[in-house]
Amino acid sequence: MPQPCIITVAITGSLPQKKDNPAVPITPVEQVESTHEAFEAGATLVHLHVRNDDGSTTSSPDRFAQVCEGIRKHCPGMIVQFSTGGRSGTGRERGLHLALRPDMASLATGSVNFPSRIYENSPELVEWLAAEMRDKGIKPEIEVFDLSMLFGAVRMQKEGLIPGNLHVQFVMGIRNAMPVDRDVFDFYVKTLKRLAPEATWTGAGIGREQMTLARWSLEQGGHCRTGMEDNVRINRETLAASNAALVLEVVRLCDEVGRPVATVGQARQLLGLPPGA
Repeated sequence: MPQPCIITVAITGSLPQKKDNPAVPITPVEQVESTHEAFEAGATLVHLHVRNDDGSTTSSPDRFAQVCEGIRKHCPGMIVQFSTGGRSGTGRERGLHLALRPDMASLATGSVNFPSRIYENSPELVEWLAAEMRDKGIKPEIEVFDLSMLFGAVRMQKEGLIPGNLHVQFVMGIRNAMPVDRDVFDFYVKTLKRLAPEATWTGAGIGREQMTLARWSLEQGGHCRTGMEDNVRINRETLAASNAALVLEVVRLCDEVGRPVATVGQARQLLGLPPGA
């Protein structure tokens, strides 16, 4: 049978505000409810940013703990992945919430231009975050915004900073970074298979072409990411109602391509994670 597809849902990013799209979950209760709906729709991994009550992004371990506790209660076994992205804080502040020991955490292995700023990841910070994840038994998801980040992750794995098999996410469609381009995407996948043949990977398309990248990923044997973090502008245009609606669109693509949707148990096995509670 074809390999099951792990569906990641990124429920709320670090930019969109409630006024931009009322369906974006902000409070811990809203985030847990939205995650549960996406879980019921077929998502088995949730990528988390958290917000203060005023909607501003925070790296507060207390806020992460509230959301994580609710997800683990209402979504049994779902894989919880924390963001360590730059909008949640500066320097090592970005990794304070790793003390909560989520299943996974994002790790960008280099810097890249974003639409209006530099997403800065110094070598020292990257190595510190990776060491924190390794020492706490947290599996990194390597965020690849350009090819050098993939080579950096392979080097870090060889040096022992990233134990076990790599899990890589190819991020395409951010302005000033890598566009959604089929030749580049195919080269990414080919290069990963050459450098780290045991690795798993996910495609994450930003904006209008997200489902295009989801289809390419499904056709190439990879996994998919969706959610309002990546699609808030499109949601305002298409009136997508929720994270669950976006997950269901990926489920439809899985059926179209002939890939089953991974269960929680299958997702954990594919990623080398222990069984969920």
